[in-house]
Amino acid sequence: MAVKKIQSALISVFYKDNLEPIVALLKEQGVKIYSTGGTQKFIEEQGAQVTAVEDLTGYPSIFGGRVKTLHPMVFGGILHRRNNDGDKDQAAEYGIPPIDLVIVDLYPFEETVASGASDADIIEKIDIGGISLIRAAAKNFQDVTIIASKDQYGELEERLKANGGGTTLEDRKYFAAQAFKVSSHYDTHIFNYFNQSEEIPALKVSESNAKALRYGENPHQKAHFYGKLEDLFEQLNGKELSYNNLVDVDAAVNLIAEFEGETAFAILKHTNACGVATGSSVQDAYKKAFAADTLSAFGGVLITNQKVDLVAAQEMNSLFFEVLIAPSFDQDALDLLKGKKNRILLEQKAKLEGTKQIKTLLNGIIEQDKDLQTETKADFKVVTKKAPTEEEKDALVFAAKVCKHTKSNTIILSNSNQMFSSGVGQTSRVDALKQAIEKAKHFGFDLNGAVMASDAFFPFPDCVEIASKEGISAVVQPGGSIKDQDSIDFCDGAGMSMVLTGVRHFKH
Repeated sequence: MAVKKIQSALISVFYKDNLEPIVALLKEQGVKIYSTGGTQKFIEEQGAQVTAVEDLTGYPSIFGGRVKTLHPMVFGGILHRRNNDGDKDQAAEYGIPPIDLVIVDLYPFEETVASGASDADIIEKIDIGGISLIRAAAKNFQDVTIIASKDQYGELEERLKANGGGTTLEDRKYFAAQAFKVSSHYDTHIFNYFNQSEEIPALKVSESNAKALRYGENPHQKAHFYGKLEDLFEQLNGKELSYNNLVDVDAAVNLIAEFEGETAFAILKHTNACGVATGSSVQDAYKKAFAADTLSAFGGVLITNQKVDLVAAQEMNSLFFEVLIAPSFDQDALDLLKGKKNRILLEQKAKLEGTKQIKTLLNGIIEQDKDLQTETKADFKVVTKKAPTEEEKDALVFAAKVCKHTKSNTIILSNSNQMFSSGVGQTSRVDALKQAIEKAKHFGFDLNGAVMASDAFFPFPDCVEIASKEGISAVVQPGGSIKDQDSIDFCDGAGMSMVLTGVRHFKH
């Protein structure tokens, strides 16, 4: 493909990092360089000659630098079509020189917002001239090369060296696509900043960090992760995270966040907890979580909210598991756990952020607020003659936390510090309860005095009837059924206590 040699360039960047090799190449090729302000000074310090944009336009930088490049001498030089006789004649008539290369790095708007800066500082980081230069140069990719981010300096350097100081049409079209990725991402973040207060019903999502995964939910499905996983985790060992690993890790991190201030451990499979417990140590909490389902724990995702020490590591080391997540590891514990090279060990560096959930559906997208509500004892409304004891209330709080993070229809059976069993993803709540009872008995739990949590109301008293026969003493559920009183009446007759929360926790 024919190479178009670059003879002139406009450079106006916020970050100068790694720009030196580009300047050296342009200087070596005798390229005429136009620039502004701090960029001009930087280029001149590299020993290259620079023409100030002010000298090209005949106007100084005005309004505190808000207007520098917005002028026909600049945009005409970028946008005029080199193979269009009319454009060439007008460029000659008005003395507009061609500009073959535009290098722009936008003001850091996203970073400024994240820093907690004032509104005034944030507004000043909305780039006007830069974004316009990017769009103009990308539109005219037939003739102009656009570099819209410092992340592309290296690629430009490689292509200029390979092509003797020029670019091919294929190069220019590639850089144009990259430029529109940059500009659309930039505008998305500006819109979302303003829309925090305006709440315009429009969904704008942009993630520039893409990581190809081995495959999706199944091997025949392609998949990518978009986001900055490294901000949340440091991977200390193991193979790359898969699609299914990521889905389970997300579920695990959300669940363990419910137990802040306690020593908690959870084991998950297919986003559902097969064991959750709190304890006096990580080892203690792990042993109780593992006891809830020693079969499902095989190949699971493990998580704790405390440092993993050697004693805890020794306890869990014999189990085959995919992932272990913790805020930190003692070095001797880490050395032991690293003994299996494929075992993924993640050090969680930060809490999850964000308050929205997004999902593709049918031919569109649905969005909702995250379920961030967690009920405490203060939210319990006692509706039976018998009130739960303080120990039962603690158990109901524990069971409700786990229930919130389990696929509907769901039932959780527990005491105040250990999940005994769960019934997950069933088409009836009765089936969920029967599944939970069967699992609890299989793993040797005595349900006398246990509590039961349901993610949604009981439309009939059948669940409390079944629970009563197993010795379950207290129940937490949202309430809201027109037949709530039937379940309440049965509990009163059976000597059980029931509390309502008024909050449903469906999870599909």
